[in-house]
Amino acid sequence: MATLSDPAVTPAVGDDKALATPFIKCLVRWIRAHDFYGSRENKCDAQLLAKFTVTEEQRRAIPIIGDPDPDVLWRLDAFYGAVGVAIEERAGLLVSRTMEISHEGCGRVLFTTRRLVVLSKTLRDVHRFGFSTLRKLAKTGTKLVNHAVEVIQAYPDLARE
Repeated sequence: MATLSDPAVTPAVGDDKALATPFIKCLVRWIRAHDFYGSRENKCDAQLLAKFTVTEEQRRAIPIIGDPDPDVLWRLDAFYGAVGVAIEERAGLLVSRTMEISHEGCGRVLFTTRRLVVLSKTLRDVHRFGFSTLRKLAKTGTKLVNHAVEVIQAYPDLARE
């Protein structure tokens, strides 16, 4: 089992704080819960999240023509799956996620309660989905969750209907 002391998986400076954020913990739980064959059980959290970081050079090297790579679609699904779980945990309500992506890498993701859209996000350049650091991953996920919870708190009757 790899540990954080291994140089290959040591997080960048500041990323160790990101690993402790509630959103990142939720994302790691989501990834581990969807590991049906045990292929990720011996990996540490930093290894699980490594594919979510994409440098600018890597981003520029990814072609945006053609169907999005299955690994990118998996990362996108995991990220927004964790956003949904985090919203449910914070709000105490079930939310539904609807995500549509065209073969061109554009689409939309919606999170709804029974009668209220709590989060709507346009997806562009799905081919290049990723974050420059774990800290940005944590910040973006937390921001989306906070926004959805604020909408639920602003319209509690609609959210709970």
